[in-house]
Amino acid sequence: MGVQHPGQVFAVDVVGAGKPEILPLLGSNLRQTDHIPIGQMHGGIGNGPQQILPLTVGGVIHAVGVALAAAFHADLCQIYTDVDGVYTADPRKVKNAKKLDEVSFDEMLELASLGAQVLHNRSVEMAKKYSVNLEVVSSLERKPGTKVKEVVKMEKMLVKGVAKDCDVARVAVIGLPDEPGIAFKIFSNLSRKKVNVDIIIQSIGRHNTKDISFTCPISQLSAAKEVLETDLEHLGAERVEVTEDVAKVSIVGAGMQSNPGVAATMFEALFEAGINIQMISTSEIKISVLIEKKDADKAVSAIHDAFIK
Repeated sequence: MGVQHPGQVFAVDVVGAGKPEILPLLGSNLRQTDHIPIGQMHGGIGNGPQQILPLTVGGVIHAVGVALAAAFHADLCQIYTDVDGVYTADPRKVKNAKKLDEVSFDEMLELASLGAQVLHNRSVEMAKKYSVNLEVVSSLERKPGTKVKEVVKMEKMLVKGVAKDCDVARVAVIGLPDEPGIAFKIFSNLSRKKVNVDIIIQSIGRHNTKDISFTCPISQLSAAKEVLETDLEHLGAERVEVTEDVAKVSIVGAGMQSNPGVAATMFEALFEAGINIQMISTSEIKISVLIEKKDADKAVSAIHDAFIK
């Protein structure tokens, strides 16, 4: 069974799989090995030219590998990419980015969702659900990569990674009446149009009014704007403002749950770099800020230097 994509070679290997179940699909040349390659990726999956199911590079391919590993009860699913592991930041942009030996499912899921492109978040979700240990390794060099698993060793690193996402837009609904049910009306209408909302801020204005701002993917901005402008009179709002000139920069790390001052360190780094914060969102292992898009790379470097020496 082959999975292929033109111009780029990936491989997803399942180690320790139940070979008898899949040997008829993979060929007799694999009978003497415990290392079963699921495929070299060139754009589809199937047993022959008439049985090719097109796949997108990265996301679906990774998910296919994880799904097969789960089905075969494999000990490990190795995902071969053009990098040799998961780094604390994009090593092409941040010179002192460090490769991680291991990272938890929760941390990797946050990083993947926040813009890190090594693994697709769907593949990490599946690996966590079915307890499939992953290893991200290089397809060009033979050396250890980064293990992704449920339980990892406690390290001194408060932050495991800094990620940026430039595929984000900000929407603000201005001059809403300050009364119950307004937020419900806005976000239920957006939900019906399948608009995925991320950071949300509500601010109280004067004369019994308030503003609600949120972020969404740029690809869904037109739908969000159309919904809000259609409902503007019904909502009692003054206007809708949108901007695409923003980026979301985030830090992720399980260590921040039990260590105070992580947010202060991040905000200090942005202050010293002269970067203004527009919106803030937090969870147990993540802090995200919305800033101007032109400052995204500078923000990632400044924050990375503050946490990772």
